[in-house]
Amino acid sequence: MHGELLHELEVGLPAGVVWEVYGTLELANLMGKLLPNIVEKIELVEGDGEVGTVLHVNFPRGIPGLTSCKYKFVMIDDERRVKDVDMFEGGFLDLGFNLFRYRLEIVEKDADSSIIRSTIFYELDDEHSAEASLVNTQAVATIAQVISEHLMEKKAKA
Repeated sequence: MHGELLHELEVGLPAGVVWEVYGTLELANLMGKLLPNIVEKIELVEGDGEVGTVLHVNFPRGIPGLTSCKYKFVMIDDERRVKDVDMFEGGFLDLGFNLFRYRLEIVEKDADSSIIRSTIFYELDDEHSAEASLVNTQAVATIAQVISEHLMEKKAKA
């Protein structure tokens, strides 16, 4: 079974400004500081933010079935402002998923606005198909909202 979920958030910020966060390790740093309800701790296991970078994410207690997982940056395209991040250990993979990938895209609308597009791709065997109901865009929607608010506040102070 294959699935795909999409979330988009339009923000009043240039695409380049948003990509400076989403295209780098800054996203993980900000998530660790601003989103304790989604992530308890994010550790850099290896890498410098480029392809091959590995992050270990611990989730807060109370998220059923999920305690921690590891992600790897598998594709980063600075020109198109697209990054693919694969879960390769723990998390949804422990629940029977064969693939769990986030694609993060920053789409330029005009000089002063952009869209944060977050797509979740997943695969699982038919015997685990009921687990597909656990996948939703709530976390990526919250991340996009909080990060964009943070960047707007930063812009207002500048």
